[in-house]
Amino acid sequence: MTYFLVLISLAAILAAVCVTVEFAARAAIRRSAYYVFPPGLRLRMRPDPETFPQLERATRFDVNTVGERGRELPVSDNLYRVLVAGGSQPEGFLLDQDTTWPGALQCLLDAPERRRELGATHVHVGSIARSGVGSEALELIFKRVLPRYPRLQLIIIMVGATDVLRWLEQGAPEALRPVDIADVFRCHPEMTFGWTPLTLATGELLRRARRQWWRPLVVHDKTGRWIAKARMMRAEATDVRTEVPDPSPMLKHFRHHFNRVIELAKANADRVLVIRQPWFDGPFTSEEAAHMWHGAAGQVWREKVGAFYSFEVCSTLMHLLDAHAEVIAAAHDIEQVDLMPWLDRSLTTYYDGFHLTPAGARAVAGSVAAATLAQHAAAAMSRERIPATNLHAARVRARSFQTLP
Repeated sequence: MTYFLVLISLAAILAAVCVTVEFAARAAIRRSAYYVFPPGLRLRMRPDPETFPQLERATRFDVNTVGERGRELPVSDNLYRVLVAGGSQPEGFLLDQDTTWPGALQCLLDAPERRRELGATHVHVGSIARSGVGSEALELIFKRVLPRYPRLQLIIIMVGATDVLRWLEQGAPEALRPVDIADVFRCHPEMTFGWTPLTLATGELLRRARRQWWRPLVVHDKTGRWIAKARMMRAEATDVRTEVPDPSPMLKHFRHHFNRVIELAKANADRVLVIRQPWFDGPFTSEEAAHMWHGAAGQVWREKVGAFYSFEVCSTLMHLLDAHAEVIAAAHDIEQVDLMPWLDRSLTTYYDGFHLTPAGARAVAGSVAAATLAQHAAAAMSRERIPATNLHAARVRARSFQTLP
């Protein structure tokens, strides 16, 4: 009997300790920061070769200790720090770390002669761009993430396609559903916990510590195969919608949040550069059309969708949104680059309607590097900002960058 009581007492003590540890872990997570990507994440991916013949066979996706896709921050008193934010195109999920246009921009700007032009000892380009991020989600990211950053030298923004596609996915409603925290941040303090092994805060803290300290590799083979199914859905769709309701609600939503995005960026950086969202604009050949999967009236990565909006509808909406982005950036006196006249509209540049091939990413990186350096040089010489729309010299200079391997 005494032995039995001792066992019960020990079990009660152990349970009390476990509960105490769990509540302490939950309190620690509630005090933690917001991260788009888990710090320390290391992915190794092999894009499905049948679905993506234009892509590299093996890619890296590495997140540094501050939650950016990019290199670790250098120790430097004279650092030119760039933060890239936006949606799937700057994220370049299926592209290698140095092939994405933010990664290629890092390589271009960190060359010795470019550092001298920027007046810096080191250049760091970090990306917090993520697939599915539109203007509303980007405002949320900036509100939660920028307060823990020092003042940045440059913030680069590319966002827009998700605003259009998310509106279509939801059935072109009068009001879009609000963005959920979990859809934006992979690590955040608002997680919901339970009492099963996979929902404990203790386990989440251990996973975070393992990523940061041991940096384990997570390997995915034949990545992105679901896109082949999405392309087939589009090709076999029996409901192709050639008309869409009045897009004013979507455009109003974009204007509101994009204005806030720019205001937040301006408050946290010496310069802000808007790269207006480019897309593969038709008309398409039959081969090109077979690569398209966007414009679904539903979420093709989660469910079977039989209704799609026509290519012409998607293109018209993108043109409308791009015109709004141009006006908003100009109203804030923000530098902007329109890539549409400078990117080849073919499967050499895009592997679907919005995502870049390695060649397309190099072209974008060249244009962004040229705009960065041209504006910086002009400001240094005159101590006055050149008009935001006068980036012809930057575009001409971009051609020299785009010839780099």
